[in-house]
Amino acid sequence: MNQRTDEQVNASVESDATLTAMKDDTIWKPTRERIDRANITRFMRKHGIKTYDELIRRSTADIEWFWDAALKDLDVRWFKPYERVLDMSRGMEWARWFVGGRINIIANCLDRHLLEGRGTRPALTWIGDDGATATWTYDDLHRSASQVAECLKRLGIQKGDTVGIFMPMVPEIVAAFFGCLKIGAVAVPVFSAFGAPALATRLRDAEAKVLFTADGVMRRGKKTPLKPEADAAVAEVPSIRTVVVFNRLGLPDVPWKHGRDLWWDDAVGRQPNYSPTAELEAEDTAMVIYTSGTTGKPKGTVHTHAGCLAQMAKELGYCFDVKRDDVFFWLTDIGWMMGPWEMIGVTFHGAHFLIYEGAPNWPAPDRLWEIVEKHKVTTLGVSPTAIRLLKTVGDEWITKHDLSTLYTLGSTGEPWDPESYLWFFEKVGGRQCPIINISGGTEIVGCLLSPIPITPLKACTLRGPGLGMDVDVFDDTGKPIRGAIGHLVCKKPAPSMTKGFLKDSQRYLETYFSRFPGVWYHGDWAKVDEDGYWFLYGRSDDTIKVAGKRVGPAEVEGALFEHAAVAEAAAIGVPHELKGETVVCFVVLKPGREPSEALREELKEQVVKHLGKTLKPDVLKFVKMLPKTRSAKIVRGAIRRKYLGETPGDLSSVENPDALEEIGRAE
Repeated sequence: MNQRTDEQVNASVESDATLTAMKDDTIWKPTRERIDRANITRFMRKHGIKTYDELIRRSTADIEWFWDAALKDLDVRWFKPYERVLDMSRGMEWARWFVGGRINIIANCLDRHLLEGRGTRPALTWIGDDGATATWTYDDLHRSASQVAECLKRLGIQKGDTVGIFMPMVPEIVAAFFGCLKIGAVAVPVFSAFGAPALATRLRDAEAKVLFTADGVMRRGKKTPLKPEADAAVAEVPSIRTVVVFNRLGLPDVPWKHGRDLWWDDAVGRQPNYSPTAELEAEDTAMVIYTSGTTGKPKGTVHTHAGCLAQMAKELGYCFDVKRDDVFFWLTDIGWMMGPWEMIGVTFHGAHFLIYEGAPNWPAPDRLWEIVEKHKVTTLGVSPTAIRLLKTVGDEWITKHDLSTLYTLGSTGEPWDPESYLWFFEKVGGRQCPIINISGGTEIVGCLLSPIPITPLKACTLRGPGLGMDVDVFDDTGKPIRGAIGHLVCKKPAPSMTKGFLKDSQRYLETYFSRFPGVWYHGDWAKVDEDGYWFLYGRSDDTIKVAGKRVGPAEVEGALFEHAAVAEAAAIGVPHELKGETVVCFVVLKPGREPSEALREELKEQVVKHLGKTLKPDVLKFVKMLPKTRSAKIVRGAIRRKYLGETPGDLSSVENPDALEEIGRAE
């Protein structure tokens, strides 16, 4: 269990939330002990803040005060202190943070712990798909990250150069990520289940010069080659000069290109154990993470050293109350923002995190609970999709394990349903653990909405604005609304907001600032209830989220277009009991090609080839035409509503409304 810190003081915060009468729909409230020991309580006492509502008001009304105060309270280390917290001279869209400051994520997440004598403490534990485990100390992680850094320098990588990471979740993936950051290279993490086309698109856009990959991956006991996918992608990326291959599985006959490919042990393992940490500008880029939109190619979101560190240190410290004795486990991949978020946020606080290579229900449905028990996890983060899956197998799989070390639960990725949320709260957390249900996105590498552990919770709530995040709910006219569903927006900048989209500033402006000028439009439906509790209701655009992984219809459709039989295609997301959403496709075949069950399965596998098994369409239907506007834009929203049996809405812009009837009849 978590222990109180030396910084704890005995004075108590009079929380308005704990002093008011609990309503029937409140499922959890903090104990006095939890309030007293919380990191956020320390911050509130330091600044004379008495209540949760006052904390939110002050942190969002004066964001410059809050971020300056929070970074000082959290003890963020600078090579050179910043001269100004925020520069808004170019507007919210191009806000600059911590002007004049020099910093590096690695100086805060690794170097400081070694300098202060914490090098022998565990930094990460790896659990393999086959049950193998390995624990790295902060000394171990620093040594391996330094070797990666020296390897990159010897390969000619300099500050600002981009490096792709396409690896299974093994300890070396953390070393590769941190090694990039150490020298000021830009990390581009990519989900390891992506196919070659999706990987190539991202690496080509980022102009990556080096790719870290592996011979293969292991999932559900099956060994699958990964290097051939990497090779197929690199063939389409002329900027790649070197591919560094980690020998995860010892597969025979790994395809090899001499002069380009290097084994990890040769390229990294023989480097010196120390590499100096680069002193970087606050706004120097740390990583580019890709997220899909509704049209066009994936968007490269650009994140800085100071921005990532500020947001992640704040959220792990204040929302999840992480302390050095904690064992933190978020079920994630590095290609999802939660991977870098966990790695940076936990190590900043000097705690211990787990990375897991396998599936949460293999080789048995209790695999996740077995990990929690064995490794004495204190904070567990799981997507709603995973919980929906795990609760279907029966409670006996969870009751056989001792989960009493759990102190906090976390979730993100998609909206909850009450039944699954309460199962998570009751069966996993024993009604003793708050669910810190957070929501933000890749473009923020953090949260717009988040509970903190000193306030009561209702089922499925996100409680309120993230600290320092001036969010609101707007109606269609741009006016704030309460008690009704509207658009989630952010009215002031945050340090971690993307610095545009890589090579596409106009698309960035159109995506986030065109609907409500000067205000960040996030694309989620949200509501604030009569008690001030916030809830989310899914995306307001066409983006599809399957098991917490977001994909644009254009990427699914692009995969289908690669097949010689496909003339046109439309992809939509529809509700799914376990995965939140699933993919449904409508395909128009080329003349001379006839529908068949064999072709249907072939096309589904075409999507798997490009985007991975997670995004395999559940349903694929053949149609003669797709409904479009006069400008030839496919009206996916109308298609989705028709498929679900809902009113199709305004069809005034649709050139061929008859096609919607075709959708209804499709087989």
